[in-house]
Amino acid sequence: MADVRSRRTPIPAPSLSVQRHLSYRAGEKTPRGRTGRLCENPQVQDAVGRADAILNAGRAYRSATITELWNAVAAGEETTLEQRARCRLAAVHATDCAREAMDLTYRHGGSTSFRRDSRLAECWRDLHVVGQTAALAPEWYPIGGRVLLGMDPGPRLR
Repeated sequence: MADVRSRRTPIPAPSLSVQRHLSYRAGEKTPRGRTGRLCENPQVQDAVGRADAILNAGRAYRSATITELWNAVAAGEETTLEQRARCRLAAVHATDCAREAMDLTYRHGGSTSFRRDSRLAECWRDLHVVGQTAALAPEWYPIGGRVLLGMDPGPRLR
């Protein structure tokens, strides 16, 4: 059986429930100078809906890719270069989706979003730090693209 650990394949990717936090805050918060709660604002509703769709699309792609890779390993097969590249792409894409969803919600979280003790600010910082790591950096897109085009991906993915 192939040993997944020997391949350095990126299994974990951030899966923070960023839209849940804004949904919770939006339900209880009334912005200063306004009469309605944040959740009654159509722009906030749009942001929460978009964030949910973006985040879940990234998760679905990542989950499907991991399942395919895991099934190959469980069947005793060696993983292919294309499977490993797609797994890396899925992890990077899931991270990008989480950051995009976080940015949408962060923008509509009001002035408390950027306070140091804000859970929303903490999630925003965490996601942007994770996205800067070498394992999840955007440089994996062209590496994966080279594999999908039948080209040598270089030393980082063999």
